[in-house]
Amino acid sequence: MRHRKIYNQLSRTSSHRNAMLSNMAVSLILHKRINTTVTKAKALRAYVEPLLTKSKEDTTHSRRVVFSYLQNKEAVTELFREISPKIADRPGGYTRIIKTDFRLGDNADMCMMELVDFNDVYLAKESVSADKGGRRRRRGSGKARKDQAAAPAVEETTKTEVEQPEMIVEQQVDETLEEIQTPEPRVDDKIVEEQVDETPDETQTSKLPVDDKIAESQDSQKDTEDTESPSKEKEA
Repeated sequence: MRHRKIYNQLSRTSSHRNAMLSNMAVSLILHKRINTTVTKAKALRAYVEPLLTKSKEDTTHSRRVVFSYLQNKEAVTELFREISPKIADRPGGYTRIIKTDFRLGDNADMCMMELVDFNDVYLAKESVSADKGGRRRRRGSGKARKDQAAAPAVEETTKTEVEQPEMIVEQQVDETLEEIQTPEPRVDDKIVEEQVDETPDETQTSKLPVDDKIAESQDSQKDTEDTESPSKEKEA
């Protein structure tokens, strides 16, 4: 019974399985990409990713631990010199499995396994998407569009409401300035003007009776002269 045995034995003994995974890990580290079956790739992922995490600490102890699994000096130097600087900021998930097709003969699922930070195509796409500003968003529903259409109208109304008080304030300021520039006449000035206006009328009215008196006196003199003239003629 194989109770509590989580890993896949791959139909091999323990020594055979470890040797196969060690050789596959060396090939992946040196070439950055290998083709294999899906089941072997999943088993290799659990085998090689702890070694990649161990390579982040470049010490003698970590190098010896990795060498005990790989048994290849070139792979160890490649791992600590080339791969570890690129995966330093990545918190796990160093490999990628891409399914390709089915193998002729036994129809097994085939895949390509690669290191994530050494795929130039994906890195170029990520850089372009980062320059554009990230992923595109889906269009919203009809309600969202209506809200977006109503938002400019609300902004316009708020702008007009803000502009109207400003216009009123400006008009009030202009009126106050006009009042300041044209001061009202004083009470004393008004009284003087009224007196000046009234005096010509009084002088005119006062002149009228004088003229009448002069005319009457002249008429009376003529009458006296007329009366005196016949009396003189009679005496003569």
